[in-house]
Amino acid sequence: MYRLGIDLGGTNIVAGIVDENYKIISKARAKTAAPRPAEQIADDMANLALQAARFAGLEFDSIDGFGIGTPGSVDAQTGTVIYANNLNFHNVPLADMMFSRTGKKFYIANDADSAAYGEYIAGAGKGTRDFIMITLGTGVGGGVILDGKIRAGFNGAGGELGHTVIQMNGEACTCGRNGCFEAYASATALIRQTKQAMIRHADSYMWKLCGNDINRVTGLTSFDAMRAGDEAGKAVVDAYIGYLAVGAANIINTFQPEVLCIGGGVSKEGDTIIKPLSAIVSGDNYARSITKKTEIRTAVLGNDAGIIGAAYIGG
Repeated sequence: MYRLGIDLGGTNIVAGIVDENYKIISKARAKTAAPRPAEQIADDMANLALQAARFAGLEFDSIDGFGIGTPGSVDAQTGTVIYANNLNFHNVPLADMMFSRTGKKFYIANDADSAAYGEYIAGAGKGTRDFIMITLGTGVGGGVILDGKIRAGFNGAGGELGHTVIQMNGEACTCGRNGCFEAYASATALIRQTKQAMIRHADSYMWKLCGNDINRVTGLTSFDAMRAGDEAGKAVVDAYIGYLAVGAANIINTFQPEVLCIGGGVSKEGDTIIKPLSAIVSGDNYARSITKKTEIRTAVLGNDAGIIGAAYIGG
């Protein structure tokens, strides 16, 4: 049995064929080139789907299921992307558009839900029933799986864990609120925090790491500086993990999942983040006196999670 998943991102579109063991056997990719008309993006996705099947040596009609993970709020019943700001999608009937191009019914899901579902069935969440994933990227994406099912609210807009507030009247967030988890714990926020520290500390090793060009700062700059013994870098990392811990503790106290999974580029730091994060959250866990506690893990599938999840999230 083979299924096809498409990860529609703000930068890239990747289509993949996934087998019954959740292994990706072929991929086809293209630039999203957003913003542009949804019709053009749908054209590219249909072509990539056909390419991925061809690369796998499969007839398109032999594929058993089709799905797309897309940014934004999704009505899964109608296959409509209600709103996706980085794609400039407003009430886009994506399932219908793909059916008209391929003759196949595509299940449409939020991209963070798709990535969480991929990790749930094939990665860090294997063997669990209650699993939550947050992705630390441009923003903070969230996917909530309870009793084996994605929970996205009655209107498809639930699971936006990045837009819970961790600091009243805090930093402005792109969603229009202030103090959101995303405004403090995204990779974007970490880069901003790193730059601010560099401006305050002209002698920091972080300047050397980015060639004295503050525009070359990445989400890993402060971590690399910390490892080199730089106090300013260490202060950035400590503060960032503190912000991450507030949001993580809120999620755990709300849902008490078996596993809270951390994904995104920053998660590649592994135990450098997970060990101190787990220590802080352990003390803030309302269920700290209970034997069974949430385990915090890093994601293991990388960018493949979205493809695998999109292929299987529709059942």
